[in-house]
Amino acid sequence: MVAKRMKKIAPLFIIAAGTMWGCMGLLVRMLDQYGLNSMEIVGLRCQVTFFCVALLLLIFKRNAFRIRLKDIWCFFGTGIVSVTFFSFCYFKTITLASLSVAAILLYTAPVFVTLMAAVLFKEKLIGRKVLALLLAFFGCTLVTGIVGQELAISSLGILTGLGAGFGYALYSIFGRYALERGYSSATITLYTFLFAGIAGIPFISGRKLADCFSGNIELTLMTFFLIILTTVAPYFVYTFGLSHMEAGKASVIASIEPVVATLLGVLIYKEEISAAGLLGIAMVLAAIAMIH
Repeated sequence: MVAKRMKKIAPLFIIAAGTMWGCMGLLVRMLDQYGLNSMEIVGLRCQVTFFCVALLLLIFKRNAFRIRLKDIWCFFGTGIVSVTFFSFCYFKTITLASLSVAAILLYTAPVFVTLMAAVLFKEKLIGRKVLALLLAFFGCTLVTGIVGQELAISSLGILTGLGAGFGYALYSIFGRYALERGYSSATITLYTFLFAGIAGIPFISGRKLADCFSGNIELTLMTFFLIILTTVAPYFVYTFGLSHMEAGKASVIASIEPVVATLLGVLIYKEEISAAGLLGIAMVLAAIAMIH
């Protein structure tokens, strides 16, 4: 009875996680206004997330800390090659374009995952997947304004946006290798943000952070709150929902993220979006649904 009830409400947890991820632009835009660059924001976010996750696991799941040294490369991949790289690209894109454009370019990740999985894991590229790839490609051209309208983003923004999608896709690839070696999602998340946080250390100036946050309690609390809201909380909420439903369905539902980012851009930052842009967003979301 309880399991049946949880299966019914599980999509609500996935929606909540996608909604929280869609608020990432609020954190980036706020810290950008205070003079922090993309790499500094990446490092700060990853380090705070690691300490929060480590504290929770230390209390509730200590066995999540156990890993084998020979498998460290998996977490190096999820943490540095994926999270650090895609976060930098995504945060940079947010400062160069509207939230809707940045989010939809990030969500080209399933396209890259499909292509890489076909090569690395010998997954078949069936007709539906090929059609989805084409749909996502043309959807992105509409969102960015490459076709039929004025460009909504610079060439650098397109490059970093696609880089974000590619880096995000690498998490699924390295994460799959870690899962195949028997690691839980909690362990993968913990060590992902450990490596990502370490990678951000050389790019963070302690003096600059002190100048930014010293004496500014409101900014400090808001930064901590937004990191919890957009990174720590959605992981646990998504994992809980995922434990009661199929992964494919969950990933499709989580694609509400770019929709939320678009709405925030329009409502908070007064960003405009054309009819062609809306059509492009719909095409990318449809492609994601078809892939899964």
